[in-house]
Amino acid sequence: MYLMDYHHHTNHSFDSTASMVEVCKKAIENEIQEICFTEHFSVNPLAPTYGHIVFEKYLNEIRDCQEQFYTQLTIKAGIELCEPHLLIDQYDELLQPLNLDFILGSVHNLNNQKLRLALKEGYPTAYERYFNELLSMVTTADIDIIAHFDLMKRYAYKEHGLYDFHQYQEIIEQILKKAIDRNIGIEINTSGLRTGLKQTLPSLEVIQLYKELGGEILTIGSDSHTAEAVGANLKDALSLAKGCGFNYIYKFDKRKPIPVKI
Repeated sequence: MYLMDYHHHTNHSFDSTASMVEVCKKAIENEIQEICFTEHFSVNPLAPTYGHIVFEKYLNEIRDCQEQFYTQLTIKAGIELCEPHLLIDQYDELLQPLNLDFILGSVHNLNNQKLRLALKEGYPTAYERYFNELLSMVTTADIDIIAHFDLMKRYAYKEHGLYDFHQYQEIIEQILKKAIDRNIGIEINTSGLRTGLKQTLPSLEVIQLYKELGGEILTIGSDSHTAEAVGANLKDALSLAKGCGFNYIYKFDKRKPIPVKI
């Protein structure tokens, strides 16, 4: 089985101290054949991710790792953009020359406030605001994959429990249909399996609905912020994908999705 992990953060992200070399070594140790680094990035000065990454340093370090591990591991250069639909021109101008392999799009903030703070203003409306922001992102942003589709639950579940899929099914369906129309995929993010959440992001119902609507482009990512988490629960995610009727997981090369049989 060709194992791939397409979501990693290292010390090029504001919230990780992991080193790229250690991530690569851990991937090899866990018999993963391909990884993609996806550091947080925002052009919004009010976002915590702003100003952390230095692209020349980031891409040089990826190249060094590619040279060091080329016989053991395929390493791709990606990015995780925060609210990429809000400042499209600025993102485009900065990213166009970089020739990246892969772009994740995510919503971490609502009106320049972290999702945790949005929850304090009211539980059901926080989810509505979050999913509406996701719809805006998928309608206009230049991305390949929606990262951790129902991320709001990461911050909500301890106090409020899990959200009711059926309550938000209509807006979720709109997001997925728009994604499929624009050839944007979703990821199975395994980070929730390592916490009390005990489920992937998105939940099983979202993955099933994506498949029912005709969605095909699916990646798997551990969302590692430490070397120890690299490759965590990848096989669980593959079983989940298979159980939902997917026969392929995707890798990317210069933004082009390439199917790999499960």
